[in-house]
Amino acid sequence: MNDPYRPGTPCWIDLMVPDQQAAIDFYSDLFGWEGEVGPAEHGGYAVCTLKGKPVAGIMKAMNQDGTVPDPMPPAEWTTYLSTDAVDATLTSVSDAGGTVVVPPMDVMDLGRMAVVADPAGAVFGLWQPGTFGGAGIANEHGALIWSELTTPDPDAASAFYSATLPVTTTPSEMEGADGYVEFQVDGRAVGGMMDMSKVPPGVSPHWQPYFAVDSVDDIQAAAVRAGATVLAPAFDMVAGRMAVLADPQGGAFSVIAPRPRENAA
Repeated sequence: MNDPYRPGTPCWIDLMVPDQQAAIDFYSDLFGWEGEVGPAEHGGYAVCTLKGKPVAGIMKAMNQDGTVPDPMPPAEWTTYLSTDAVDATLTSVSDAGGTVVVPPMDVMDLGRMAVVADPAGAVFGLWQPGTFGGAGIANEHGALIWSELTTPDPDAASAFYSATLPVTTTPSEMEGADGYVEFQVDGRAVGGMMDMSKVPPGVSPHWQPYFAVDSVDDIQAAAVRAGATVLAPAFDMVAGRMAVLADPQGGAFSVIAPRPRENAA
């Protein structure tokens, strides 16, 4: 990724877990990442890389004052959407019925961030790039390829995100993807949205990352050997073959081997 992420586009993901080193080891073994616990003055935040490019962050669960949470929050991935101005976007979030989870803050000269929740409760981050634009690799084995919102009211979610960021929503034109909605930026699909009716009971509204892989079945087997849980075993669907997994600490993610595009060069 050499060009800046356009506002509204998923640009970064990170994982918050009780055991940071265990998560670094799990994803490094699974996807070929490299990473280590960062400096204490930066909260130990680990930037994991693939082929020398940043692909995801992993951090230890802690309160903003550095204390250990009690109770410990569940392990979960956060998707960050790019914005030109975090503070202005936060005003739009509040006006549209969303809430601020983590107030805006500068991250050295790297950028400015905040974490918010949409009206249904799905949590996501906002990233205003400074010297750091986001993931340096996408759509390759072991890297982010898709971001998906699961929500109880797609129409309401469409209205919220369109009012908050320069994104539009449109029904997917993929054959067999009835009811699936795409987030688009400048006419290009950058993420998806599906109704809660298609997920098991008890699942809360959320954003979930999809990682591209060469073989879903091989990755699923390797993840299970490393202590992961299979939430949806490998299956074929309109966009390719995919599976939904949870790492040993409970962080849910999807993997997909995308179907080759017709007439691709």
